[in-house]
Amino acid sequence: MKYQSQKVALAYFACALLLFAVQVMGGLLAGWIYVSPNFLAEILPFNVIRMIHTNALIVWLLLGFFGSAYFLLPEEAEREIYSVKLAYIQLALLMVGTLGAVGSYLVGIHEGREFLEQPLWVKIGILVAALMFLFNISMTFLAGRKTAVTNVLLLGLWLLCLLWVFAFINPDNLSLDKMYWWFVVHLWVEATWELVMAAILAFLMLKLTGVDREVVEKWLYIIVATALVSGILGTGHHFYWIGTPGYWQWIGSIFSTFEIVPFFLMMSFAFVMVWKGRRNHPNKAALLWSLGSSTVAFFGAGVWGFLHTLHGVNYYSHGTQITAAHGHLAFYGAYVALNLAVFTYAMPMLRERAPYNQVLNMASFWLMTGGMAFMTFVLTFAGTVQTHLQRVMGMYYMEVQDGLSLFYLMRFGAGAAVVAGALLFIYSLAFARKEEIVAPGPITAVAGE
Repeated sequence: MKYQSQKVALAYFACALLLFAVQVMGGLLAGWIYVSPNFLAEILPFNVIRMIHTNALIVWLLLGFFGSAYFLLPEEAEREIYSVKLAYIQLALLMVGTLGAVGSYLVGIHEGREFLEQPLWVKIGILVAALMFLFNISMTFLAGRKTAVTNVLLLGLWLLCLLWVFAFINPDNLSLDKMYWWFVVHLWVEATWELVMAAILAFLMLKLTGVDREVVEKWLYIIVATALVSGILGTGHHFYWIGTPGYWQWIGSIFSTFEIVPFFLMMSFAFVMVWKGRRNHPNKAALLWSLGSSTVAFFGAGVWGFLHTLHGVNYYSHGTQITAAHGHLAFYGAYVALNLAVFTYAMPMLRERAPYNQVLNMASFWLMTGGMAFMTFVLTFAGTVQTHLQRVMGMYYMEVQDGLSLFYLMRFGAGAAVVAGALLFIYSLAFARKEEIVAPGPITAVAGE
């Protein structure tokens, strides 16, 4: 670690891991309700559990992004963060808002819009925290060295925060409501978050492989161009059936097929950088998570997204378990695994220790990734059966759901493996073996290269 202000990232990572545990446990509970539908029905309804599961996912990923920015920006800009105090106030606001949202959900107070259920005061708090963050990182960026990594990172984070304004717009017209809703949901995860992912992955490749910065920057700008073009116009694949003009079926089908390109480039980029660098970095676990993130993102967001993005296919498959299969693997690969890669790389340095418990850490990768892959296959098969029986044969929804019970039981088992892997990961980062704790000097020189 080269700059003292980077330590603020540790608080963000710790809060993110706490919410990560809440998120996966909530997902496991929701998975069991698919097996036993009346479980906790009167005490904790499924819709509340699902809100906690999805909202915790979004918040902990954002905390990971914010913490990653506070960690890498000083190294890239070659100066301390503009205001550490402001960063801690921002974190406190986000955590208070998160707890307030969960408390509101538990007593039945929410706005009802999927992923944007937060009460108005929570949305305002998130906006204030976002503005504080943008001010803090922008002042740091403007006063320091400019690099491709920070240029792309700030572009992604600025767009991410500004798009949150659409969360406040809730028109009476349902078609307009869904359009504005997708401006947040799609343009976050399939456009601006991709820029953040590309920038953080480029930073990790610089540190872990030792490849020349010029090579990394060329790849980064190509990835960004493809992500923005395909991501923005690819929003059309959500406009097929919400009452928008028919030309969106063609725009959405054509450009959303290109959304696989930036993920393929990121996967290729990661492996080419490792091959070119041939550097024996001590943190093998961070490298595994980095390569795993880009690979699983390509399959989850790219391949599984392509499977049902054409309007002729989507007409039958939208809203089925095929969508759930795509969503789970895409989020896990593109953003969950990326955040865990940053945590694995940065937390030993932030705690002034060597890369530790790497065997446990890498075991958690295979456990989580294997569980998520199995879950994806199970949900894909379930969605295929559901599409045929419900959308083609015309069987009633609940009748079809009863026929999918075996798939849901297997999905629950896969979810249990993911939860076990997540808890193992948290344990591997929270506890270092005593014999691996060393003086901070040599470690920061090696791991902070």
